[in-house]
Amino acid sequence: MVSQDLLEILRCPACVREKDGLLEYYKDSWLICQDCGRKYPIVDDIPVMLIDEGDKWAGTAKETLPVPPPAK
Repeated sequence: MVSQDLLEILRCPACVREKDGLLEYYKDSWLICQDCGRKYPIVDDIPVMLIDEGDKWAGTAKETLPVPPPAK
């Protein structure tokens, strides 16, 4: 589980310069940007905050995201 302190400071790396980049913590497995819709997986309790990784899942509806996210 990702610590609440970390969740409070994490922001979408693609949006943070121009928008808030706030993230929704979803099913203990994903962080979803409220601005752009990129979805960042949480693997072994570590958020994978790479823009390329968020891009992979941007077109996937949050209800259909795999839980847990697939390992690389």
